Amino acid sequence: MEIINTLGRRKTSVARVYMKKGKGVMTVNKKDYTEMFPISVLQAKINQPFQLTDTVGQYDVTVNVVGGGINGQAEAIRLGISRALVKVSEENKPLLKAEGLMTRDPRMVERKKPGQPKARKKFQFSKR
Repeated sequence: MEIINTLGRRKTSVARVYMKKGKGVMTVNKKDYTEMFPISVLQAKINQPFQLTDTVGQYDVTVNVVGGGINGQAEAIRLGISRALVKVSEENKPLLKAEGLMTRDPRMVERKKPGQPKARKKFQFSKR
């Protein structure tokens, strides 16, 4: 089996995922994923596509991820892995789509407007 290459994005995080048949080794930015994401909730997010499709330990995953915080990066990796599993087998798509893992979350930080301190916040109004 050749290497499957996919992309996952979330907020400002971009994850390039390379997946191939293997023993379930997952590296993120040349480190073990448990070292990059020490919080168990984030590890569970990353493993969620494998759990749903019953493919835990069947694929080696190498990820390059840049931008954003650790939560955005974890969700970007999750989307990339989900897309890779669909490339492997099309019958994985309904399972992943039902859990909302095939959807690119479009929510981004709103831009700051001129004449305001933040995107929506206004400077203090003084009547007198």
